[in-house]
Amino acid sequence: MEASFVKVLWSLCLMGFCSLVGYIFNVVWMKPERLRQKLRRQGVTGPPPYSFLVGNVPEMTKIKTEASKINQVSDHGDIAAHDYTASLFPYFECWRKQYGLVYMYSTGRTQHLYVNHPDMVKEIGQVISYDLGKPLNLANTLSPLLGKGVLTSNGHLWSHQRKIISAEFFMDKVKGMMGLMVESGVALMEKWERRVVDSEGGIAEIKVDEDLRDFSADVISRACFGSSYSQGKDIFSKIRVLEKMLSEKGFLHKGSTFRNLPTKNNRDVWKLEREIKSLILKTVKEREEKSLGNPSLEKDLLQMLLEGAKSDKFSTKESNRFIVDNCKNIYFAGHETTAVAAAWCLMLLGLYPKWQDRVRQEVAQVCRGGSLDADALRKMKMVEMVIQETLRLYPPGAFISRETLKDTKLGDLIVPKGIRLWTLIPTLHRDPDIWGSDANEFNPSRFENGISDACKYPQTFVPFGTGPRLCLGRNFALSELKILLSLMVSKFSFSVSPKYQHCPKFVMIVEPKYGVDLLIRKI
Repeated sequence: MEASFVKVLWSLCLMGFCSLVGYIFNVVWMKPERLRQKLRRQGVTGPPPYSFLVGNVPEMTKIKTEASKINQVSDHGDIAAHDYTASLFPYFECWRKQYGLVYMYSTGRTQHLYVNHPDMVKEIGQVISYDLGKPLNLANTLSPLLGKGVLTSNGHLWSHQRKIISAEFFMDKVKGMMGLMVESGVALMEKWERRVVDSEGGIAEIKVDEDLRDFSADVISRACFGSSYSQGKDIFSKIRVLEKMLSEKGFLHKGSTFRNLPTKNNRDVWKLEREIKSLILKTVKEREEKSLGNPSLEKDLLQMLLEGAKSDKFSTKESNRFIVDNCKNIYFAGHETTAVAAAWCLMLLGLYPKWQDRVRQEVAQVCRGGSLDADALRKMKMVEMVIQETLRLYPPGAFISRETLKDTKLGDLIVPKGIRLWTLIPTLHRDPDIWGSDANEFNPSRFENGISDACKYPQTFVPFGTGPRLCLGRNFALSELKILLSLMVSKFSFSVSPKYQHCPKFVMIVEPKYGVDLLIRKI
């Protein structure tokens, strides 16, 4: 009897073990292979996986290591033609030359589709259903920074959040924020003016990056959250530290498998996440107390988030999560990306004094000593052209990233559920077949007659993304950049310092690794 029981027990254990092995084999090998087969049958090729456990990661690491041995720091003469995609994403460039504008690759059991064909990029932008969403593994990896806010969520949660936030960035609302933008910009110009006055020879050498972050942070705080930068300074600084920590972990193509293990790095991430949450909730509490005593308080973005959370009858925990996550999304997207775009703008204008003079003349002609307002900004075509060309060459966001949440038709291709789609924006923006033989050169004139005449396929100019996921703060960011550049050229002439080292770096966004050093002289 006892021997029979032991035999049955061993049989059950063996069956359980075999089932586990079968499950793992299916998840790790068979399921990914079925996805690859579906794409192969439609003519999609790509680098063969190194193994079913790691996919193409070893090859990516090898290509990246070889590329890093090449000196990526350029002097002034090489900046205009410096295509940084070959140094930041060398594996994509290597495979693109081998397999074309659409190819597949894998990172372990995750299957990816590189899509840089203009027609397919257009198709991605035209999908308005929930079938295409943000990559789930990327959302999990970036959860400490962005949570389930509008940048990473999908489906009805994303739709609800977008509805609340987008209303605050309509152009009519942005026009009402321009006064605050000008005030913050004037404060920055006065700071730099003091630096110039105190400098020897009337020329100050300034690394502009941190000051631009302060400016952008002050604008987003005052315009969207009703507080000055001094009140939100801790939030911004901690979000930047958290951004760097997650970038160093290689968030782009590494999964979130180990993010719940209590490693030192994870414990540091969790601590920062708690601190950021606490600071945001403190701001929320102050706002709630303020609104109780003043029912006619103007409805800025923070107030709309509070009301949005209440309208869905969330629990206190759910409400706090909804508000905190979206505040983090706006702090990150509205602060960091605009500051970096401004740094690239100033670098390029400092490098090309001819265009700086043209912008200065336009601003003087439009304003004629008057104030900067929505009407004046609308007339500044030269300023807009410079910004567009900067965003073409140095878009802060490097990728359009999607995941097929259902089988999705893109052109003639049926992309099966569970595929991650990646469009490399800098490559799209520098393709000579799309932009002409001067694609690597700074030439704002290409936008003189608008985007449709600037390139062969207008849908390939995507510095703010595409389709339903188009950046909600686009109008806000463009207005902020126009105001900053207008004030800058009105007050100063500037050039790129000999100390400047041109080395774009990818830290969730493409930023100057060593900052932007300018020589500034008061006009």
